[in-house]
Amino acid sequence: MANVVASVLPLHERTIPFLAHLEELRRRVIFSILGVMVGFLLCWSFADRLFGLMQQPIIQVLRHHGIGGGLVYLNPTEPFNLYLMVALVLGLFAASPFVFYQFWLFIAPGLNRTEKRYVLPFLISTVGLFLAGGLFGYKMVYPASLDFLIGYGGRFQPMITIGEYTKLFATIIIGLGLMFEMPILVFFLALMRVITAKWMWRNLRYSALVIFIVAAVITPTPDILNMCLFAAPMMALYGISIGVAWLAGARRERARVS
Repeated sequence: MANVVASVLPLHERTIPFLAHLEELRRRVIFSILGVMVGFLLCWSFADRLFGLMQQPIIQVLRHHGIGGGLVYLNPTEPFNLYLMVALVLGLFAASPFVFYQFWLFIAPGLNRTEKRYVLPFLISTVGLFLAGGLFGYKMVYPASLDFLIGYGGRFQPMITIGEYTKLFATIIIGLGLMFEMPILVFFLALMRVITAKWMWRNLRYSALVIFIVAAVITPTPDILNMCLFAAPMMALYGISIGVAWLAGARRERARVS
């Protein structure tokens, strides 16, 4: 009967819920952008000091290979653009709690009363995983990639521009930060019954193949070592995600029974 009533409603009345969701999404995106801009402004005051931390990997790799010098620029605007990029990337990490909270506010209306109480664990896990991914990229993946690239070009004198260096840095750090959110994504997909732990385990071989293909595409170097540096945490996160999917499925079943 409800379907019949809905079918005879005017089109504009049937599309109101969808338009309301779009409006809510637009609002959360705007708030998230404003939060990132606040983080950008806060980091802008320390942009030079933050860049000092950002360039440590390349300085250490150059010294390891007995090469002097540092980063260079070919365009007068590059130093200014560099500080903009540094402040923006680190401002994104600084504003990540606020951004993820906006994401929670967007999905919260679709959760039941019990699930809505998990806002604090959600924020702690999402922000923690995002920061852990960025830190893993900064400490492990980025230095290893630079070491391979500089060592492979040992016959030549490197002239690394600050623009290209910053782009590579932002790609790896932000990319790994987002990859580390896999368990959170799987949790919500499992709650929505899109996937199950059994399905993930049954397709482990295919998932491993996809993970290694993705790692080969996004890694900045063609060597197997750096590809494995990307793929290893993704495989570990996939294993954790199977457990997360099982917990989400068990929680859903308990809620259905009760």
